Amino acid sequence: MIMKEKSLNPYVGGALIGLLAIALAYLSSILIGETKFFGTSTTFAKMSGMIQNLFFSSSSNEYFNRITLRIDWQFMFVIGIFLGSLITSLITGSFKIELVPPIFKERFGDNFLLRATLAFIGGIFVALGARLADGCPSGHGLSGMMQLSLSSLLAVIVFFTSAIIFANLIYRR
Repeated sequence: MIMKEKSLNPYVGGALIGLLAIALAYLSSILIGETKFFGTSTTFAKMSGMIQNLFFSSSSNEYFNRITLRIDWQFMFVIGIFLGSLITSLITGSFKIELVPPIFKERFGDNFLLRATLAFIGGIFVALGARLADGCPSGHGLSGMMQLSLSSLLAVIVFFTSAIIFANLIYRR
């Protein structure tokens, strides 16, 4: 039996994310006395520190000695992004495991090692860019724009412009 793929309205999803961001800011200021905002790039750096500390002493990296390495609300937010995406893909029937996505296969062939290498290199550039921009697209795009931050507006413009340029360079026919 082939299950027909359902889709979710992206505008409804965007509105729900906006309401969640407002709720986070409001409730965190009331409950803990400090306003918190969405963001994930620092959490990934903290996760790296936690993994490093499993294998090496915590004093081996000065950066990780300066930040608190613990499972906090942002860590749970990142886990929630993964679980929410998984649950949504299962509900809509769009879940599938693809070692090489069709659009990549069409352009570059079905070499998994090439795909993995390029994804790894791209991930390095994304992580470096997020650290240089002092935040990721979710931090700048959701939280920074919600605060009308000029630096976030500029960061979002650069994120989108870069994505459009590179998508056209890589996938344009």
